[in-house]
Amino acid sequence: MDILLLIVAVIGAVAVGAAATAYLLRTRPGPGEPETNSDVVALAERLSQMTEAQAAQQAQLAQTLQAQERALAKAVDDRLQLLTGKINETLEKTNKTQKTNLDELKERLVRIDTAQKNLSDLSSQVVGLQDILSNKQARGAFGEVQLQGLVEAVLPPDSYTFQATLADGKRADCLLDLPNPPGPIVIDAKFPLEAWRQLQAAGTDTERKEAERALRRDIAVHVKAIAEKYIVPGETADAALMFLPSEAVYAELHSSFADVVDAANRAKVFIVSPTTLWALLNTMRAVMKDVRMKEAAGVIQIEVMKMLEDVERLDKRVGHLEAHFALAEKDIREIRTSTGKITRRGDQIQDIQLGEGDVPAIEDSLDGPPDGSPEDDHPLLRTVE
Repeated sequence: MDILLLIVAVIGAVAVGAAATAYLLRTRPGPGEPETNSDVVALAERLSQMTEAQAAQQAQLAQTLQAQERALAKAVDDRLQLLTGKINETLEKTNKTQKTNLDELKERLVRIDTAQKNLSDLSSQVVGLQDILSNKQARGAFGEVQLQGLVEAVLPPDSYTFQATLADGKRADCLLDLPNPPGPIVIDAKFPLEAWRQLQAAGTDTERKEAERALRRDIAVHVKAIAEKYIVPGETADAALMFLPSEAVYAELHSSFADVVDAANRAKVFIVSPTTLWALLNTMRAVMKDVRMKEAAGVIQIEVMKMLEDVERLDKRVGHLEAHFALAEKDIREIRTSTGKITRRGDQIQDIQLGEGDVPAIEDSLDGPPDGSPEDDHPLLRTVE
């Protein structure tokens, strides 16, 4: 706005100068015309006045422009400082936010690294488990370890034996020492994993039927071996348990191979999984506890009779002690009587008044001599003649 005014003023000054020049040219006398000094003088004065006025306006305009420029510079400086403060504040907030975000991102990266490490460990463990399950001997050891953990967690230590040797030399994975009936029961761990995996991977009906035949064959072989080895008349119970350390295999048997399970039950070999074995072991523990309580009932009865005899002897001894207390009470009453007599005689002795005549005798105010002794045995109690 101020620059525009300055441009307008300059253009006005130039226009005034041009107008004055044109006027001088018009008023200049032509050839042969006489010059008029008065007009020239008037025109010069008018031009001088216009020049002075224009100079004054330019000076005033310059002062106004300077003042406005200073005000504009101050306003721009204030706005710049305010804008700089806001920018610094915004940058500071942005830095804090970015730092917080970076810290959170760092924590998440640490968690991701930890999770990735756990996944790597889990993958290695899964690979190790697969290696274990791929070997029959290692798979059998895995089933035995799981069986041992379940039995040790439920039953007392004196009620089972691992790797027990029977009379015929056969060694059982676990022998439960149950009372008769039913008697000791053998638990043998089996894991038909290959046939089950073949059944799960079967893609056609032919492959599935082949896998089912393999699974039926494996279960039948295991059941027959357990029935022949671990059901020994006179030594073990008339039944045995086959432990499957996989709930999936156990569920597949009961859902799709009910005839195999029925055949095992007819052979007195009962198939159990970790869950069903846990429930069965808890039931066995309750039975053992009940049997032991019944066996201990006779001992408890004998101990109770002995305790009653002790109570009877204690009652007799309390009666004797009560008689002694009664006798001691009688003796105490007699002692109190004697001390009362002595106290009263002492009071009478203090009341004796000695004079010129005979000394009066102390009256016998007692019921009798204390402790059966004559009263005049004491020298203080004799009469003075």
